Amino acid sequence: MIQWLGPRSAIMDTNYLFLAFQFTSPGPIIFEIGPLSIRWYGLLIASAVLIGVSLSGYLASRRQIDPELIGDLAIWLVVGAIPFARLYYVAFQWESYANNPSDIIAIWKGGIAIHGAIIGGLIATLLFAKIKQIPFWQLADIVAPSLILGQAIGRWGNFFNSEAFGSPTNLPWRLYIPPERRPYGFESYEYFHPTFLYESLWNLIIFALLITLFLRGFKGKNPLKTGTIFMVYLLTYSSGRIWIEGLRTDSLMLGYLKIAQIVSLSEIMLGLFGLIWLYGLKRTLPDIVQKSHSSDSE
Repeated sequence: MIQWLGPRSAIMDTNYLFLAFQFTSPGPIIFEIGPLSIRWYGLLIASAVLIGVSLSGYLASRRQIDPELIGDLAIWLVVGAIPFARLYYVAFQWESYANNPSDIIAIWKGGIAIHGAIIGGLIATLLFAKIKQIPFWQLADIVAPSLILGQAIGRWGNFFNSEAFGSPTNLPWRLYIPPERRPYGFESYEYFHPTFLYESLWNLIIFALLITLFLRGFKGKNPLKTGTIFMVYLLTYSSGRIWIEGLRTDSLMLGYLKIAQIVSLSEIMLGLFGLIWLYGLKRTLPDIVQKSHSSDSE
């Protein structure tokens, strides 16, 4: 539920008036039929996959790649990304699962990490590209817009589960967290930064950028080089994730360091290196398949 706080509850400044919203999750379950529970998290993931497959199929056709191959790739991505996303999360939260190993597979309760999904998805795509003899970076460029759109959709699963929120806040826009979901040390606070919203909006901006680059960037005398879209994805998404992660209270940790910030910094460096390689050194990215499926200038 999204509730407008109105002028009495909001900071009395017209600059904030239209931003005075309080987010309150209606709960993780949409409805129940006997023992079967239909959850928002699962619905959002399924929707993101379906939308992503359709969009990637369309983008593949724009690059002279058979759209049906994207449907095949989607199966590989689901098999690779979701288990890796869960295992990545469990690995850094092992203390919570050591005494309850049956909860490891309870993905419907939440608890997946996008960086784990990216790692699993990259491995699956590399294997698929090798088997089908399709250049990996072409597939990466095609999938990147769908990936960031799926991330924007999936973040709302965190909202319904009352998870992945930020530090306490009194800002006009804020997220109410029920007592049982508040982290240790923050039990007396009711409102927190809606970091799910920050990242969802950031991802939508990146999606608009990537889809624009994809549709317009491969035209004209100086088309974008293959791999550019994915490198821009790494650079832009990770830049936003670093500062958003800094607001969160439930980050996966390695000692005193936030894992997501470490990985995001590495992805920023990889994205910058890739763009320098493409446009500074004017070289093509190394690929496991050398055959070209498009007429892009390199």
